[in-house]
Amino acid sequence: MKPVAPLRRPEEIELKLAVLHTGSPALLEKRLARLPVLARRKTTHQHLHNVYYDTPEQTLHHQRIALRMRHVTGEARPRWVQTLKTGGAGNSALSRRGEWESTVAGTGLSQAALQDTPWSAIDPDGHVFQTLAPAFVTVFDRTSWLVRKRDGSQVEVSLDMGKIAYANTSAPICELELELIAGQPQALFDVAQQIASHVATLPLGTSKAERGYALVQNRAHAPTLAQSPALPPRLSIQQAAQRVLREAVGQFTSNLNTLYGSEDPEVLHQARIGWRRLRTATWLFKSVHAGTALPAWHALHPLLTFMGELRDLDVARMETLPPWQQAYTAGDPRRTAQWQSLEHALLQAAQFQRKALRYALEKPSVGATLLAITQWLDGAAALDAPNAAGKRQKKHLQHWARRRMLRLHDQLQQALADSGQPDSAHRVRLLAKRLRYGIETLRPLLPPAAARRWYRQAVKLQTRIGADRDRQQAAAVVAALDVDRELMGFVRGLAATQTRS
Repeated sequence: MKPVAPLRRPEEIELKLAVLHTGSPALLEKRLARLPVLARRKTTHQHLHNVYYDTPEQTLHHQRIALRMRHVTGEARPRWVQTLKTGGAGNSALSRRGEWESTVAGTGLSQAALQDTPWSAIDPDGHVFQTLAPAFVTVFDRTSWLVRKRDGSQVEVSLDMGKIAYANTSAPICELELELIAGQPQALFDVAQQIASHVATLPLGTSKAERGYALVQNRAHAPTLAQSPALPPRLSIQQAAQRVLREAVGQFTSNLNTLYGSEDPEVLHQARIGWRRLRTATWLFKSVHAGTALPAWHALHPLLTFMGELRDLDVARMETLPPWQQAYTAGDPRRTAQWQSLEHALLQAAQFQRKALRYALEKPSVGATLLAITQWLDGAAALDAPNAAGKRQKKHLQHWARRRMLRLHDQLQQALADSGQPDSAHRVRLLAKRLRYGIETLRPLLPPAAARRWYRQAVKLQTRIGADRDRQQAAAVVAALDVDRELMGFVRGLAATQTRS
């Protein structure tokens, strides 16, 4: 099957923001309408019912293609619109996709409406069209404002509130779509920042179609795992930096979006991994963008603190402490009751901390900071295109990556040699993390044997020192709770004994 031709296509340029709102749709709409950037703008209202089509094998989804039939009501006349979208690679909140729309007569898909689109490359013999069937549905109310700026640019801001539905399951929709009607993408970010500075938002890197497929595949609330970005041979170092940083930001923000409505400890864990990978990537490429530093992220510090404290509670109550239970209780009813009281206290502390974390997520400064980072990444390097220097550029990128990892490996060996220093364990753990995440990111550019050897060492050190830290943190967590002194002493002693061993 031929790939969809990426050139000479109608293009939709769009910026998506998830809105962290638990109140009524009407209340959110009124709040947005009062913002200076949207006040006194003409408002339109639509109700949109969308059916997405695919083959039983999800042929379109595998090619990052979406085909939908939309019923639009709320206007003077209801109408049916058939839309084909292509592209949309990556997980950035700013997307550029091919889009072909046609008004059609009825509810069924129209093959004729696909004639002036890339459909012939997708389905040269017509077999795919014949096997299309409804895959999932999205239903939402849309309120839109058209923002015209003095420089001639135009941005349509749409608030969508509703749901994605498949079989007996559903997922909520509460998002803002900012579509560029005229001008440059900078206009999208200008308008978005004026909204994000007042309303709790997060950059949203997944489309409704992608979230629909996630619902079909029963992974709507699954954590987003790291995906090492493709680093083709001819990329410049600047382009490689952009791809690596963009993927790390995408993992972080995607898990934050899920975390707002999820209590899965793994979602929190993957959000923290995304953050560590972002910090490692900024360290790796700090010389590349020395003149265009990332926007300040001090506004994220309270959120990151709450995330770390909740993770310590989760690890203590679910991983570190349970294996110690039998050693303490030993069938003694009094000690069993004490341990159950500890478990209850830990659960309550985790629930309180999760509420604090969600409250931190609702601070507009968090979303505004992540939006600024997204904007910086969009303009931080040239477009991802092959570099004309060819093999010379490949050698340069590989040379840079190997030199960077060799230097980091040498720093780790030096830290291990300085084990007598007071903060040596912390420094070793920090360098082991950097080496691990750096190798995961740059592995295709590194000597295979050395990368495997260094990676094994980094993981082993990170695991060992991390386990020691987890035991110490478990003791600190228990000490902060109102639990029996005898039990507290047992946990503290066992943590110290196992750490020394």
